[in-house]
Amino acid sequence: MPALILELETMPDRVHLLVTCDPQYGIHRLVKQIKGRSSRLLRTEFPHLKSRMPTLWTNSYFVATVGGATLEIVERYVENQRNV
Repeated sequence: MPALILELETMPDRVHLLVTCDPQYGIHRLVKQIKGRSSRLLRTEFPHLKSRMPTLWTNSYFVATVGGATLEIVERYVENQRNV
């Protein structure tokens, strides 16, 4: 398994994920896989999205490593994003 989602927070204009990822797999592959799979699931559940939105996701994404912070601190940060 190349990745595991540890924490997730969704907002109207973005999604925050805390994931573990095998460096050999590559974060770009993981992001592409998450966006592709979620797009397919959303379009299956909400067929009207196919005609209203040509794409659900942009090609951009932000990635940061958490080497200096504990996992607990980063999990709290992601959880608290709904309050920002």
